[in-house]
Amino acid sequence: MLKRIKTIKPLNYLLPGVPLAILGSLLDWNASFNFIAACIGLIPLAGLIGEATEAMSVVTGPKIGGLLNATLGNAAELIITIVAIKAGLLDLVKASITGSIIGNLLLVTGFSLLMGGIKNGTQRFTRTHATTNATMLVLAVIALCVPSLFTHTLTGENLSVGTTEAISLGVAGVMIVLYVLGLIFSLRVSESALTHTTPSEAPRWSMLKSVIVLAAATAIVVWLSEILVHAVDAVMAASGLSEFFLGIILIPIIGNVAEHLVAVQVAWKNKIELSLEIALGSSLQIALFVAPVLVFASLVFGQQLNLVFNQFELLAVIAAVIVAALVSSDGETNWLEGAQLIAVYIILGVAFFFLPK
Repeated sequence: MLKRIKTIKPLNYLLPGVPLAILGSLLDWNASFNFIAACIGLIPLAGLIGEATEAMSVVTGPKIGGLLNATLGNAAELIITIVAIKAGLLDLVKASITGSIIGNLLLVTGFSLLMGGIKNGTQRFTRTHATTNATMLVLAVIALCVPSLFTHTLTGENLSVGTTEAISLGVAGVMIVLYVLGLIFSLRVSESALTHTTPSEAPRWSMLKSVIVLAAATAIVVWLSEILVHAVDAVMAASGLSEFFLGIILIPIIGNVAEHLVAVQVAWKNKIELSLEIALGSSLQIALFVAPVLVFASLVFGQQLNLVFNQFELLAVIAAVIVAALVSSDGETNWLEGAQLIAVYIILGVAFFFLPK
């Protein structure tokens, strides 16, 4: 569940997207241009947040470092979705939750297995952590399914909005408790499980520099998120894409691309166990931490975000979790399995493109 990542330095070449997005917003440039620039700028900022968190983890030690990574691992996506909640784009937010889970389990894992298998052949790993994460994912999916199945089963007079919201809040609370229990288990069982990079691989920053970079990057992510969210309507009108499709495909990729590249990179270096833990751990963090936090955060903005997803989203998430469990079960992977996972993600993406919302 706990993961630590190293930023891919070439992502910093995308930083010019930051001033372009800000300037375009201030000067009221084309909304689609501002949207694209904000997307480009958010990618390296997400990487900088991860790098600053990694540097702080080295200074604070494995236990505090593990907690930092557990809470800040998906900070960029969490900020984007909170801004979207504030703007009332609840469909986009819910789609980004399922999109992140599916993307990590199919697209990221798929590319990791594909690239790692092409270079290293059959890759083997210890099943202990992967199996534990897969089991937690199954529990998380069960929790996510309950409000949806309840809503889809009861209709009309048998269902009230208040009941749906109450169930979502109750489930969200249990999910956060489960996430905390998972953290406690990870911290007590093995400190080595918290360390996914050696000290030599981590950025050599002082605590002061790490805090400054983290604070600055977070503040700019909030600014760019505002620009991105405010341009969503214009982008949908210009491109014909739905809010649902933007949420389930685009937002998860933007918020997590730095971490995704790390998973592929370490698989290429024949560290497939770490790669799988990054992908599975990120999915767990979305399902058990980000999603329930967003449910409670929506109340602050006078919105009511529930955990009710459409049947196709549920089917896609269940399928992705089953595939992840199967990959984790035999202790070895190959490039063909990676190609199969990517194919499933593309098939789902095509279906999501045409799915009415």
